[in-house]
Amino acid sequence: MDSVSGDQIPPRFLDYEGSDYRTSFWEHGRREYEDLVERVALRKLLPPSSKRILDIGAGFGRLTDLYKHYDRVYLLDYSRSLLEEARSRLGTGRFTYVIASLYEMPFAENAFDTVVMVRVLHHQSDVPAALRSIETVVGPGGTFVLEYANKRHLKAILRYLLRHGPSPFSREPLEFAPLHFDFHPAYVEAEMDKAGFSIQRRLAVSTFRVGALKRFVPARVLAALDGLLQGPTAGLQLSPSIFLQAKAQKSGSGLACDPIFRCPLCRSIHLHLKENYLECGGCNRRWAAQDSLFDFKTPLD
Repeated sequence: MDSVSGDQIPPRFLDYEGSDYRTSFWEHGRREYEDLVERVALRKLLPPSSKRILDIGAGFGRLTDLYKHYDRVYLLDYSRSLLEEARSRLGTGRFTYVIASLYEMPFAENAFDTVVMVRVLHHQSDVPAALRSIETVVGPGGTFVLEYANKRHLKAILRYLLRHGPSPFSREPLEFAPLHFDFHPAYVEAEMDKAGFSIQRRLAVSTFRVGALKRFVPARVLAALDGLLQGPTAGLQLSPSIFLQAKAQKSGSGLACDPIFRCPLCRSIHLHLKENYLECGGCNRRWAAQDSLFDFKTPLD
């Protein structure tokens, strides 16, 4: 994996800007089973309430109905087009939309008591840096729910035994397509520990992600079976997707006070809201801000 420090290569990640991700990937029943089982897992792992939740890689807001009991919901993505789609569907109110990189998030330390990241880690080239960045914004004792693509799932093991695929047992991340990574559970958990997270619970998800089954068995039937097995089979670590619930092990108490935004470049707390932008008092950069959509991807000047 790439690492970032000093003059080393910055992390790579997939940008969904301008994509038809919602219609091409999720609609028309293409991923109904996956959507259902991920919701089952999140209902088990998310806290019953939250003052301030951050959904990293939220895209068009697929999972936001699960946050209805949370006070404030922040949706972060690198794609403006997907977040604009989310805003047009969800409105403002409790929702704030933030265009930014996972590696340069524009938030104060300890800004959130809950952070969720689903279907995002497998597009990141620098897992240690990503987890360190997330740990910074999770408050002491806060909950972090992470989903990752499992390298050693059952189909990968069978392909390896038949000499049709690489070894699923080595700990190194496998980039099987550009910016598409599978991870060994031991690797992810070791990096979580290094970043300061203590894993509380594991779930095995999408066990029945098999084309033939999905064609002939109704998605809701498969999802119900999957839900029954998520906990009992988690220790086997053979499912294509694994969900982790973790706690931030940092000392202290309480969340950062409003305003929680920080300049992603100079980290100044002095961001002054003008008519349609935030102006940084530290580095004088300006960031577009309008109708609950804040663009920290590229400064205005």
